Amino acid sequence: MAEGTKLEIVSPEKLLFSQTVKSVTVPGADGYFTVLGEHAPLMTTLKSGFVTVVDTAGISHVYYVRGGFADVTPDSLTILAEEAQGIADFDRAKIDGLIAAGLTAKEAAATAEEEARLQNEIDAWRNLLLEVGSGPGATAH
Repeated sequence: MAEGTKLEIVSPEKLLFSQTVKSVTVPGADGYFTVLGEHAPLMTTLKSGFVTVVDTAGISHVYYVRGGFADVTPDSLTILAEEAQGIADFDRAKIDGLIAAGLTAKEAAATAEEEARLQNEIDAWRNLLLEVGSGPGATAH
């Protein structure tokens, strides 16, 4: 098996991550999947969620992505996200605000599909809140 996979996480604003890594777990449209070296080719859309990267030193890095595509080849993974940020870019107040906005939008949703999409985003923000709350410097609530 290959020693790693070349990963690039790209948003419209910037190249967020570019490095060879051990593994990457991605929020695909049909559920999370993990990419290791020599993965079968795959292209999928992304849902809102977390990309967990394990670098070659075994250290995990977590990024939040919203929408976009993942393109997997046997030696690389490119994530083209509508939005991508490291979890360090979020604080509790910002996430609480995003959850509140999502709940308001969900109440005004015109279709069941829109309501389900918004619920998925709210759930992703709540999961991010757990990540931020358990990180370094977290306080008990």
